[in-house]
Amino acid sequence: MIDQNDVTGREPGRSRKRLARHPYIVAAAVSAGVHVVVLGALTIDSAPAPVVAPVEPAPVIVSLHRLTPPPPPPPPEPEAAPEPSPDPGPAPKEASAPAVREPARAATRPRPPRTPPPPAVATLPIPAVAVPARFPTLGEAQLAGALTAGAGAGGSAGSGGSGAGGAGSGSGAGGPCDMVKRIQEALRSDPEVRSAITQAHRTEGSGRALLVWNGDWIQNPGQAGKGLAGVRQAIGLEVAFAPAACRSQAVRGFAVITLADTPGAPRVALGTAAWRWSDLTGGRR
Repeated sequence: MIDQNDVTGREPGRSRKRLARHPYIVAAAVSAGVHVVVLGALTIDSAPAPVVAPVEPAPVIVSLHRLTPPPPPPPPEPEAAPEPSPDPGPAPKEASAPAVREPARAATRPRPPRTPPPPAVATLPIPAVAVPARFPTLGEAQLAGALTAGAGAGGSAGSGGSGAGGAGSGSGAGGPCDMVKRIQEALRSDPEVRSAITQAHRTEGSGRALLVWNGDWIQNPGQAGKGLAGVRQAIGLEVAFAPAACRSQAVRGFAVITLADTPGAPRVALGTAAWRWSDLTGGRR
């Protein structure tokens, strides 16, 4: 056998040492081998594919036929008339149903005697109790310091008098413009006015004065107009014929007019916080 070392004339140990010293030789050999393989594959894939001629489908033969309509059906045969049936005999009599007995009727009860309605009794209405009419009144506390006859301020001062509660005798305080005294004398001299005030005073009870004017004539119960008609008319006439200076006299608070000098006599009150005698006739100055 021929030794490989003899053919190459080189020793194996030296070749390995050289390869170890020069590793790029191995890398170049590997890269060259890879390129050869890639080029061979590209050459094989780029070969042209064989051309295959298309196969034509076999022709389809179509035949056309004209369809004829079917013949009409024959007309139906006429039906034979039915034969008359034989005359049946008389129908058998039905069995009579058993008679139903009527239930026995209960004995009727006698109707109770009809009582006539009670006779209508006429009901008499109970007359309503008349409530006495209420008049606006003032007590002693409300009349404290009220203007009375003989105590009114006027054009001149008089001397003497019978006190603050009555008309008194003599000239009295206030002189010719004592309007309370003028009105008081006019009411006392009129019987109808005295009767109306006395009746109203009995209704409300003694001890209180009837308020007839508080800036306007007060509507009293049972009277058609405002205030006691006779009292209002008498006071209005007396004020209207009084001197102008007396009519324009200023007054503060209430003025009280009495129908008698006796204690508990009927009284009439009129006035507001500030007013004039001309206000009683509707005029203001």
